[in-house]
Amino acid sequence: MSTEAQVRANQENAQHSTGPNTEVGKAASCLNNFRHGLAGAFTVLPSEDQDEFDALVCGLRAEHQPSTMTETILVQKMAQHYWLSKRALYLQDQCCTDEELSLDEQQRQLALFLRYQTTNDRAFHRALTDLLKLKAEKRKQEIGFESQRRREAAESRREAAEKRKQDLHEYAVMLAEAKVTHQQIMNLNLEMDAHEAAAAQDLAPEAQKAA
Repeated sequence: MSTEAQVRANQENAQHSTGPNTEVGKAASCLNNFRHGLAGAFTVLPSEDQDEFDALVCGLRAEHQPSTMTETILVQKMAQHYWLSKRALYLQDQCCTDEELSLDEQQRQLALFLRYQTTNDRAFHRALTDLLKLKAEKRKQEIGFESQRRREAAESRREAAEKRKQDLHEYAVMLAEAKVTHQQIMNLNLEMDAHEAAAAQDLAPEAQKAA
């Protein structure tokens, strides 16, 4: 159990402490409250470049051309996980050069930052894989839809050609029937003319007698 003198001494030492001075020391110091942004809700730290992160997002969008809300979310996740992986890598470099940390503390924090880097690298590739699968499935559906449309168009053309063929056949039959009918009418007219001529010849002698 601490004596009263030890408690007072610890309090005085705490008041004189200025805290860590290096970047990794400051990051480790804020570990209790913010976990240096490697866990929890994503945010760009004040020490980082927001414009650089925005450019990363724009670059990934330009590359993958998300066309749905799900694809847009996956691209955003890729940007965030890549950014966090870079942050963890930066903290690893800082940790190795921080003279304020003991060797054990350096090793502990190095293992922590390495674990965050590995986790975010895997998350990045998982989001990329999901995005590519989603786009491939959508493309497959589009190809299937296009193939279906081509089949339907080919079927429509085949049906139209068959209809034209049938119409031409019906027209040919009607034309042949019309020719037969016309020939029958012509033959009938010739027969009537022949009958009229014969009747006129039969009436001619009687007309001469009457005269």
